[in-house]
Amino acid sequence: MKLSIALVATFAAGASAFAPSTARPAAAASSTALSAEGRQPIMAGNWKMNPATEDDALKLATDFSKLLGEEACAMSDFEGCTEVILFPPFPFISKVKDAVDEVGITVGAQGIFFEDKGAYTGSVAASMVKSVGCEYILCGHSERRSLMGDDDVNINKKVKKVLESGMKPILCIGETKEEFDLDITKDICAMQLSKDLFGVTKEQMADVVIAYEPVWAIGTGLVCGANEANKMHRFIREKLAGMYDEEVAQATRIQYGGSVTPESVDGLMSMPEIDGCLVGGASLDAEKFARICNFEL
Repeated sequence: MKLSIALVATFAAGASAFAPSTARPAAAASSTALSAEGRQPIMAGNWKMNPATEDDALKLATDFSKLLGEEACAMSDFEGCTEVILFPPFPFISKVKDAVDEVGITVGAQGIFFEDKGAYTGSVAASMVKSVGCEYILCGHSERRSLMGDDDVNINKKVKKVLESGMKPILCIGETKEEFDLDITKDICAMQLSKDLFGVTKEQMADVVIAYEPVWAIGTGLVCGANEANKMHRFIREKLAGMYDEEVAQATRIQYGGSVTPESVDGLMSMPEIDGCLVGGASLDAEKFARICNFEL
């Protein structure tokens, strides 16, 4: 399998589930296949506020890139590639980019502020991250929503700013445990899609990736069952078809996020509506994340 890699930097400003078992090393052989609609698989590793030092970040990035070896390819080389995105903390962008540039790795940002400049202490503008080579921006991650107070109005502004700046947003949506228990998961996701994509055109949707992340599964070691996740992805496509049309719905890549592991990835990626994974803790282990990227069908 060929891999297209993007390193993305951090901007700091019951259910049926499976518990992970013993990890496996990165597989030598794997299967990268476009979906029936031609959607390219896309994997993303979110380092969050890890690791602690620049040296640790460089080691993680270097170890990961060595595991990929000749299987890596430039992001522009679409056919036969799985696109892989990592999220190291913002201060490590330049050094990590230099460390992995030889294997076609680019950089992006985990978040931006929607204003171009001004007295916004601690904020990062889209032009700033773009100037250091960023291509993808994470928008609406559950931790930004719950811990940093990002609401749908501001998330929508960020999504549109990312697109206006010539970059690509990964829009995260998903329900909390309370919302899941109340059986309003579809209502919550439909509302988030409607609000967060307000004013985004059909043409701009070509650059939008959706990440469905059931909040109750993030960092818990639990994974929403593959069949259940697939049903939610299908619902998201149905919602996109209503907001835009069937062409947009079938072309949009939708990732699953929520404690993805080497043990769960193959089942998830075997589902027809799941185009990739947004990976948290496992992306901090080069071998585990390489195995996830080298998923087997």
